[in-house]
Amino acid sequence: MKYLPHAVVLLTAHFAVAQTPGMKFSFAGEEVAPGFTKVTPATFYTSDLGYGFEKDAQTGDKPPYYFSVRVPEEGNYKVTVTLGNARSESDTTVKAELRRLTLEKVRTASGKFERRTFIVNTRTPKIPTGGEVKLKDREKTTEAWAWDDKLTLEFTGPHPAVRTVEIEKADAGLPTLYIAGDSTSTDQPREPFNSWGQMITRFFGPDIAVANNGESGESLRGFIGEQRFAKVMSMIKPGDFLFIQMGHNDQKEKGDGVGAFTTYAADLKKFIDAARQRGATPVLITPVARLAWGTGDEANRIVNNLGDYPEAVRKVGKEENVAVIDLNAMSKPFYEALGPVNAHLAFAGSDTTHHDDYGSYELAKGIASAIKQANFPTAKYLVDLPPFDLAHPDPVSAFDLPAEPRPVAPTDRPYGQ
Repeated sequence: MKYLPHAVVLLTAHFAVAQTPGMKFSFAGEEVAPGFTKVTPATFYTSDLGYGFEKDAQTGDKPPYYFSVRVPEEGNYKVTVTLGNARSESDTTVKAELRRLTLEKVRTASGKFERRTFIVNTRTPKIPTGGEVKLKDREKTTEAWAWDDKLTLEFTGPHPAVRTVEIEKADAGLPTLYIAGDSTSTDQPREPFNSWGQMITRFFGPDIAVANNGESGESLRGFIGEQRFAKVMSMIKPGDFLFIQMGHNDQKEKGDGVGAFTTYAADLKKFIDAARQRGATPVLITPVARLAWGTGDEANRIVNNLGDYPEAVRKVGKEENVAVIDLNAMSKPFYEALGPVNAHLAFAGSDTTHHDDYGSYELAKGIASAIKQANFPTAKYLVDLPPFDLAHPDPVSAFDLPAEPRPVAPTDRPYGQ
């Protein structure tokens, strides 16, 4: 791979040995400070080395740049970065693991530096209590970064400049927000697809971790059957949170007695009870609305094509005294504000279920705002969140979050519709 000189300045790293509890990195190209290991742009990740650039993921001399380091165990890691360049202005966006937004467009003047801290959750398929998650084929290929033994950082933007990175195991008592969801909340691996679960990390500070265990094609039953529920329950602890958003695929399940107010409601209660038994706080989220326009006088209105499933979530929330974030109700005025002509700009191409970067960012911002307005226990962990209403979304024209130049292949379409 050919690197331009500026890339050497922007992405020269110093790594401590990957197996040690603390790992320090420097992106300056100057004398290496004690405790740091120098890595050049020509150092690519190998299992023997345990750190390096992801050669197969690089797109040449331009960002994004993907850098991985093997971590000693799964769990939460505290990552502190110093951003900036001694000789030029910088504009850096940082994502982690599988495109989880952690820092958005951090700008520094020439010779100025800014230090930021965030939490990255890593996981493997193994379940501490025995067995392992039954991964789908795509999770072993395009989604592998979500399940491997590495912590991967993505540096992107018009002029990314990373001076230092420090990684250490997060405090064992750090609260974790687990997401149990489907394709509308999972870590989508490729453009143009994205989900609110990948963007919600942007709005939480370093005093909480977000562990997105959602996956495409999941229903509550599937989440249990594939051992994903067992995985989450093996990790969740007192003081943690479990956000549950299903319904899109549960709606398609058939069989005697299967339905929103029967099997689906009963399974929601299983998730709630299990979380509470472990001292965690469950939160229900109604399934996000699909892009389904009405006809006639309702041609500019979104109609419900999720049956009774959104209402079933609301009903269970009342019965079990569980907080409900009504994303279904919130997403309808979002699409309607964009209108029939422009609403597709919040979705991935011609898709009417899965969102793109803009759509998922707005939905995540809406969820964060709902948390803040309702003063949920997770509200105290929110950062950089001005007043916001999904019925009055940010203009599409003003959205300029850097996207990955790796478009989705036709076979990478998310499971479930």
